[in-house]
Amino acid sequence: MQETQYLIVGASHAGLSALRTLRMADSEGSLTLINRDACLPYSPTVLPYVVSGRSQPDNVALQGEADFEKLKVAYRPGKTVRAIDAKAQVATLADGERIAYQKLLVASGARPIVPAIPGLTEVPFHVLRTLDDAVQLRVRLASIKSAVVLGAGLIGMHAAENLAKAGAEVTIVEMLPHVLAAYFDAEASSIIERAFIGKGVTLRTGEKVVGVEKTAKGCSIKLQSGGAIEADALLVGVGVAPIVDFLAGSGVAIDRGVLVDDTMKTSVENIWAAGDVAQAKSFYTGEKILNGILPDAVEQGRIAGLAMAGDSGLKPYPGGIPLNTYTFFGQQALSVGVDGEGMTDLEIEKRVDAAANRYLKIVLRNNRLVGIFGINRPFDSGVMWELIQRRIDLAPVKAQFFAQPRETARVLMSRTWR
Repeated sequence: MQETQYLIVGASHAGLSALRTLRMADSEGSLTLINRDACLPYSPTVLPYVVSGRSQPDNVALQGEADFEKLKVAYRPGKTVRAIDAKAQVATLADGERIAYQKLLVASGARPIVPAIPGLTEVPFHVLRTLDDAVQLRVRLASIKSAVVLGAGLIGMHAAENLAKAGAEVTIVEMLPHVLAAYFDAEASSIIERAFIGKGVTLRTGEKVVGVEKTAKGCSIKLQSGGAIEADALLVGVGVAPIVDFLAGSGVAIDRGVLVDDTMKTSVENIWAAGDVAQAKSFYTGEKILNGILPDAVEQGRIAGLAMAGDSGLKPYPGGIPLNTYTFFGQQALSVGVDGEGMTDLEIEKRVDAAANRYLKIVLRNNRLVGIFGINRPFDSGVMWELIQRRIDLAPVKAQFFAQPRETARVLMSRTWR
């Protein structure tokens, strides 16, 4: 049985961030990294670009073999964990191999949700979560004449754009009243919707799929409102769920994801979790949330690495703040923070130029930034994220900030970082 001091399950942003942090704190402790993909680590954010052809599958690695050798990491691609015996501190892999660990990080990520729609599992469909998924969709892209995309989140919208650009007749079906509802209000979403409609995409928002049937052409999507949509390809992008099945019986507390404290520690000794699988506190409310974004995965992985190494520089996790950058048909949408729904004492500045496809919404609470949302109104999302996290008082520069958020934020942060 292999023995390792540090075992990391998952090789995307959270796992790699923890790995690098551990190596800075402990250059010699044995470290094993398990990746369920049989390839080098990559970022899920690159998958739409693999589908479009802008990025090649063999050129998207976040770390190479030489990096792992230099860092003295035992890299195990194409391996999945079947079970964790927390008492014995042993991980059992799907092939029966057992690895004894001293400290374990669960950074297993998430997998696509397959909704319980009658007939769905009887019909071939695409998802977009792994590099293999992206390659398969890319191979088939040119032959698809018509497609239905279930879900108008980021995954669904990226897929729909690639399909439309490839010449397919695309229909997006979304249960919520507008697209990207997790990131933008209806007014902002309408700008994005117009861009898709202008490219020939049909939007069926506020619509529920009640059945799927296989046809000679491909499939038939039955709608609750009546009627059906015929297509030769179906892509399901309704969301993702944390991969936690291998933790059954381990004693690790799980809600929607793995529950962690402010050092990413789970309810079980010597086990931490980070990234899409971790349910950590919200910056705004303190409640435990899933915040599946790249910057958060990196930060959670860093904190977990410090905690696992027992580093004295460890500082508690400040809480999750949503942050998303989305490009569509040459336009850009940015979303940082929350819109303040359910909060009191809000001050909201909104500017909309529908004709120019420009939108800006700034939300303050007690003169501190809560959220900022823009379409074709560029600002530095990372700087805005810092303003929120540091709770910078904007009262002295509020008028300037409303008028020129990007420039004012840059000045504020240059002063703060000094």
